[in-house]
Amino acid sequence: MLVVVPDITRPFFSQVLKGIQHTAIENGYRVILGDTENNIEREEEFVDLLFQRQADGMIPLTARMDKGRIEQISRQFPTVLACKYFDGLDISTVSIDNISAARKITEHLINMGHTKIAHITGPMNLVLSRDRLKGYRQVMDTHDLPIDPAYIQEGDLSLEFSYDQMIKLLSLESPPTAVFVYNDEMAIGAIKAIKDSGLKVPEDVAVVGIDNLEISSIVEPHITTIDQPKYEIGKKAMELLIQLINGVKLENKTFVLKDELIVRESCGYKPTMRKFTKLIGSIMEKQ
Repeated sequence: MLVVVPDITRPFFSQVLKGIQHTAIENGYRVILGDTENNIEREEEFVDLLFQRQADGMIPLTARMDKGRIEQISRQFPTVLACKYFDGLDISTVSIDNISAARKITEHLINMGHTKIAHITGPMNLVLSRDRLKGYRQVMDTHDLPIDPAYIQEGDLSLEFSYDQMIKLLSLESPPTAVFVYNDEMAIGAIKAIKDSGLKVPEDVAVVGIDNLEISSIVEPHITTIDQPKYEIGKKAMELLIQLINGVKLENKTFVLKDELIVRESCGYKPTMRKFTKLIGSIMEKQ
């Protein structure tokens, strides 16, 4: 089985890959891992392994190749696209609903009292980035909250770039009080920029992300985020690929797994105080 990953150093993919590998081993298959380092030419080099009959099928994780190319490959070889999707593409996919996830976390910031909410996106050539931006816009529009064009800054998935984009947001005449960042890694860069500017998270600026990486519950403050079922995405993708290899015709090709809002301190949530208040309320009811 060929698994093509854009950047093996990104911690998000480690759990997805674990789900893929465990499922492959349980079913008697081995995994060939191809790290493209975000190079589309290298991606094509790994695809050649299919044509050389060195792999029975392929799982691209957030593939960089265009819609037409991935569809062409899927007609010739069993292919399951994980973590990413294309509208109108007749190929098996496993992911979360990124528009819904972005709506959920933006809505949470509004519920926390924020109206000046910025968004540091991922690269806009990625459908995931466009969908998360779409979800953010939808919620802001629903609440009739204006979006300053300067509040939307495009990132490149790196901590360094999100750091720079956060500095730009803080330098605005009317800076945001909250920022929804494309993913947790980039959120860490944004938090560092806020701290280096002499400000505090969440007192001065709230920060939220997506992915629920392990480090998100370690950095200070702990990051409010959307949990993607990373292991389950990998497991489901491999299960589907094995079915395709065995000639099973899949009636349902789009699998959207459930995500979850994980509320922590970076958005202004005070878990200790909330638990204390709940405890006091419980004691008062008993009296």
